[in-house]
Amino acid sequence: MTDFPHDMTVFQLATELGGALHRRGWRLSTAESCTGGGIAAAVTDIAGSSAWFDYGLVTYANNAKRQLLGVDPDVLEAEGAVSEAVALQMVDGALRVSGADLAVAVTGIAGPGGGTAEKPVGTVWLGWGLATGWRRTHCYHFAGDRAEVRRQSIVAALRELLVVCKNPENPV
Repeated sequence: MTDFPHDMTVFQLATELGGALHRRGWRLSTAESCTGGGIAAAVTDIAGSSAWFDYGLVTYANNAKRQLLGVDPDVLEAEGAVSEAVALQMVDGALRVSGADLAVAVTGIAGPGGGTAEKPVGTVWLGWGLATGWRRTHCYHFAGDRAEVRRQSIVAALRELLVVCKNPENPV
């Protein structure tokens, strides 16, 4: 398994993100499923992260998504856990629970099993949101083994968080 905090790309992105959050005076929260807390681990590996990191919610099971983040059970049933709708509700829940300024959510299929023809292994939905109401989602289709899918998810999450921090008025 990849040691995410010692992955230089992850470490550099998390360091840059921490600086951007600190300069803005923002606090970050995460809601993670397939990454199992990997985004939170990456950002808390940065010294001083307590100044800008609030919550890391690992909601791997659907029940945890419902109980901790308020994900609608009907949406989980209709769309599945790996969906845009669930990623959005996870972001909303992370922001609501934490009171943070910025949140990221991830739900996906890291493998090696669990994939289907419609949602193969490597399908990952990421969602980002600001307390101001702005939301964005993106569906990725990552290649590689379980560790690589998780690593790519963490990198994508951190990169987009950085984009949002640098330009919150137009975080496209």
